[in-house]
Amino acid sequence: MDQPKTQHPRTTTSPGVTTLADPLVNKGTAFSRQERAELGLDGLLPPAVETLDEQVARAYEAFHGYDKPLNRHIYLRQLQDTNEVLFHRLVTEYLEELLPIVYTPTVGEACQRFSEIYRRPRGLFLTWEDRHRFRDILRNRPHRDKDVDVIVVTDGQRILGLGDQGVGGMGIPIGKLSLYTAIGGIHPARTLPILLDVGTDNEDLLGNPRYLGRRARRLTGADYDEMIEAFVSAVEAELPGTLLQWEDFATAHAHPILARYRERLLTFNDDIQGTAAVTLGALSTAANVSGTPLPDQRLVILGAGSAAIGVADMIRTAMIEEGLSEDEATARFWILDVDGLLVRSRTELTPQQRMFARDDGEVTDWDGTGLAEVVRRVGPTALIGLSTAHGAFTEEIVRQMGSTCERPVIFPLSNPTSHSEADPADLTRWTDGRALIATGSPFPPLTVDGHEVPVAQSNNVYVFPAMGLAVTASRATRVTDRMMVAAARAVAECAVRAAHGADGPVPLLPPLSGMRESAREIALAAALAAVEDGVAPGATEEELREAIAKTQWTPRYEA
Repeated sequence: MDQPKTQHPRTTTSPGVTTLADPLVNKGTAFSRQERAELGLDGLLPPAVETLDEQVARAYEAFHGYDKPLNRHIYLRQLQDTNEVLFHRLVTEYLEELLPIVYTPTVGEACQRFSEIYRRPRGLFLTWEDRHRFRDILRNRPHRDKDVDVIVVTDGQRILGLGDQGVGGMGIPIGKLSLYTAIGGIHPARTLPILLDVGTDNEDLLGNPRYLGRRARRLTGADYDEMIEAFVSAVEAELPGTLLQWEDFATAHAHPILARYRERLLTFNDDIQGTAAVTLGALSTAANVSGTPLPDQRLVILGAGSAAIGVADMIRTAMIEEGLSEDEATARFWILDVDGLLVRSRTELTPQQRMFARDDGEVTDWDGTGLAEVVRRVGPTALIGLSTAHGAFTEEIVRQMGSTCERPVIFPLSNPTSHSEADPADLTRWTDGRALIATGSPFPPLTVDGHEVPVAQSNNVYVFPAMGLAVTASRATRVTDRMMVAAARAVAECAVRAAHGADGPVPLLPPLSGMRESAREIALAAALAAVEDGVAPGATEEELREAIAKTQWTPRYEA
């Protein structure tokens, strides 16, 4: 005799529970008594009614209740998944303190342990097997009723200086987009993090039973290109006009992808162009402080990946705008990789690297082409590190540079902190306080001539949120090089403006505490360049300023 089927009780979620589960509308304890009655929240919340300011104070105390950076990162992610307004208000109010937790360097560990600390879904995961359904999957995005202003996408292959993190790379788009909102003011419902899971070559991940990504080697060649094209085509069809930011792609893919799609989409690569823009901004400030104009700088760059070449490209573009010929500007650079100086006889160089390769005849009488010898022979005014080689800027090299340059510009930009080419305190000591320093990761303040000086963190956060604000407000259809250079120069202007009337050395970058205000000025510069380049509708400076102010979302509860 057949047994009767088990009958499960039917459950219906109450409207109040649904409201509390939506982080975009949830106010938590800030719901008024009237709202609680109208929305079916009575009994679902503690009796106290708090203001947003009171919630921020309580959340800030809770944040400090965790001693380890990763645990603080997890707490903030959970807060973001619970209450978007409270999360972004907290980050905005304590940006300088929370930035290293939300993003670098802590986000690196969060990516490494993504599968272990995974709590709730955010964004979209696209896999090779689903490539023919990408448009349908894009329709599964949260808040489908709203347009998407910004997508940040990664394939997880080159996460910070940590290498291949596979599906764990999703931590980067999530972190970046939280800053698009906190600083740029892009509404959180109009952002979309995406992970292209093309597999991983990380043996530790492939052997980890808890790994949440595809257990397969990375796609290569035509298959990889097909995956990227399928994704781009889906975005074009489903989300036309959305800003698409490529993030943490390996050098072998980053430049080709950008070259292939930059004239087809509203898109940019943050590692190539964002890193370059903020570096140019810091270098422009340093050039003014040192008295050596940008076109007169001699630059040695350690590292020849996509970020390093992007930095060189943008600085060269700015030099050309300031009067140098293309050949003259290119001659101001000496770029090294793990095998030494890029020279023309090297057959393995990419086209982008070859553009900066030196003539072999220049080095025939040199004692090798390593960093120490290049610095000794060139006598650079600026030394930039994008190599992930911890400690590469040694005391010998820095003292040599300081012996030929009164105000040496030294930027150890690799991150996380464990991969930085030098510690700023050492650079200050080795140059008797003369070095002009910017780093890729956060470091504690320095004492120079009796003044406490913050270490400028050459973080892309100075540029990418403002770029998102600029293209959204101006309705730009492309991101041009001139827009990036304009943003870089605006970064330098904001730094000088913020330091006006203050005692002590001029910081190379604006204070992080005022970044929402700076973002508006940087966005304005980029938007004006977009109009001048003909990639945005005609508008006056005042009209663009008004559009930017209207676009920049502020985290507060709606009545």
